[in-house]
Amino acid sequence: MMTVNEIRAPVHIQDSGRYGYRHLGIGHAGAMDVLALKAGNLLLGNDEHAAALEIALGSLSVSFSRDTVFCLTGAFYQAFLDGLPVHSYWRYSARRGQTLRLVRAVQGMYGYLCVSGGFDVAEILGSRSTDLKAAFGGFQGRSLQAGDRLRLLDGKTQAKRIGIAPPARPPRIRLLPAAEYTAFSEAAHSGLVENGWLLRSDSNRMGYRFDGAELPLQQPLEMLSHAVCAGTVQVPPGGQPIILMADAQTTGGYPKIACVAAADLGHLAQTRFGSTVYFETVSVAEARRLQQRNQIYLNQIRRIVEDAD
Repeated sequence: MMTVNEIRAPVHIQDSGRYGYRHLGIGHAGAMDVLALKAGNLLLGNDEHAAALEIALGSLSVSFSRDTVFCLTGAFYQAFLDGLPVHSYWRYSARRGQTLRLVRAVQGMYGYLCVSGGFDVAEILGSRSTDLKAAFGGFQGRSLQAGDRLRLLDGKTQAKRIGIAPPARPPRIRLLPAAEYTAFSEAAHSGLVENGWLLRSDSNRMGYRFDGAELPLQQPLEMLSHAVCAGTVQVPPGGQPIILMADAQTTGGYPKIACVAAADLGHLAQTRFGSTVYFETVSVAEARRLQQRNQIYLNQIRRIVEDAD
């Protein structure tokens, strides 16, 4: 069991997402940075899709009622276990009664608290993720509150302390041209990759909003609503792009100029509001290579853990 003592951040249970139901209007939810979630789970010897706590920027204090192995990944947090420093991308053994305190994220946006075995919440439509909009999944379909008590699945109670390197963050977010790419002007094509884009503070798990040069269409375009997914770069009439994220709606009617390469979506998620983001376009083949590199990184973690255990 884990008890939430104090919480000053949006915190909820997420796994790698709920897939196969978008045709029914059900989004996939899941971790904003799936690579970080998988890295933490593999470091603990969990299934890579196991549920963890996603913490956005702020503070969290939890206590363990049994011996538990845990780690933090994603955003780099200032954190302490009974006053002793805890470092991201290292695994630790907590004893019964100890308190883990996450003070603040010093780098990145979304941190993940993974525990050996994962969190014991019901699977709904194949996932333990919290769908915050529809209020189901995770822990009672909501963000956590002080006083909540979370059950843990069976897992290791002790493990050798080991650490892994965090994934390398690219200087630019890689994009693929989307369905309406050719409907945009040459100025829009060049402006998308030549200009910096300010990530607005009204961004959230549904979408990241950007301010920058206008991305004009060649001519006005009216579209029926159509299927969209995380990573889609939509351009509303104002010409400022919105990139759909983990809690994105299932349909939209804005033209799509690009889509974020799947391998880079977690990197984008870790960008702080108010930061400037730069993009570049890549081929489908290059996007696949980026995904393969992420898989190589996860396989390296598996080997490190196998050698340590």
